[in-house]
Amino acid sequence: MVTISLCMIVKNEEQRLGKCLDSLQGIYDELLIADTGSSDRTKEVAAKYGAKVFDFQWCDDFAAARNFIGEKATCDYIYSADADEELDPENRKKFLQLKEILDPEIDIVQMYYLNQTTYRTVYNFDRELRPKLYKRVRTFTWISPIHETLRTEPLVFDSDIEIIHRPADDHAARDLAAFRRAVDSGMRLDERLFIMYARELYMAGEADDLKMAAPYMDRVENDPAATEDMKKAAVIILERAAFAAGDIPEFLSNALYDIACGGTAEVCCDLGNYYETIGQFENARAWFEVAAQGAYNILDASCSGDRAEAGVKRLSLKLENL
Repeated sequence: MVTISLCMIVKNEEQRLGKCLDSLQGIYDELLIADTGSSDRTKEVAAKYGAKVFDFQWCDDFAAARNFIGEKATCDYIYSADADEELDPENRKKFLQLKEILDPEIDIVQMYYLNQTTYRTVYNFDRELRPKLYKRVRTFTWISPIHETLRTEPLVFDSDIEIIHRPADDHAARDLAAFRRAVDSGMRLDERLFIMYARELYMAGEADDLKMAAPYMDRVENDPAATEDMKKAAVIILERAAFAAGDIPEFLSNALYDIACGGTAEVCCDLGNYYETIGQFENARAWFEVAAQGAYNILDASCSGDRAEAGVKRLSLKLENL
């Protein structure tokens, strides 16, 4: 049977930490916690569960915090968890069974993360696989009987274990502030992280967030090194920032540029909303129909699904009642 180090980073989690750890009892062999500045009883709660608690000076870098606590681990595998996660009895049983039979050749175990869209998070799927359990020390082996080579790709196992995510509050303001600091410091966001930033702005950003992000989005939209999806996402944020600022000519300019370049579902829905607000219901419904008929979405999957379909239905009713 493999051994597991449970590694966590926490701050002011006295209300939720115990429930999380109760659901993981029997699964982990050591509990390591990096506290990033709690002012409540988080450390006391952790101590009751036998945790080794380390202070981590927060530096706006979640990866650095996870690497810090991961370096303290001594077991075969590391399980990374947050205090707002928990396992129900059925999935705890599955995890215990996995621990007993896990092939040590497996490098990463993915598990299903639930409730992504329930708590206004910025993910498009309510159930998605995430890497949660991974080998602490990875060894390299030779493969292929002829023309042998080193296996460089990790062995990944997709389990059916489901983790319940119950965030207590909306992290959008915190995350958007962290993105701004990263961009202002000169950090170049790769495509994955840039799309996450744009998605958070589109789905949860306030007018001020959009206004502050606009100059950066303009640079990305004109950056030859940016991918097409990055440029499309930048234009989506620019049109939304203009609309939030009340600059309708600039909003329409960016929106029509997006349409001329193929059109995204997000912009189609935003055009639908705009024409609805000025009473042009036929135009509004037409744009929602374009979105619902399979327009390409980058940031918000609902723009080519539920949101678009709801717009078509809402506008159809308005037109019937005219």
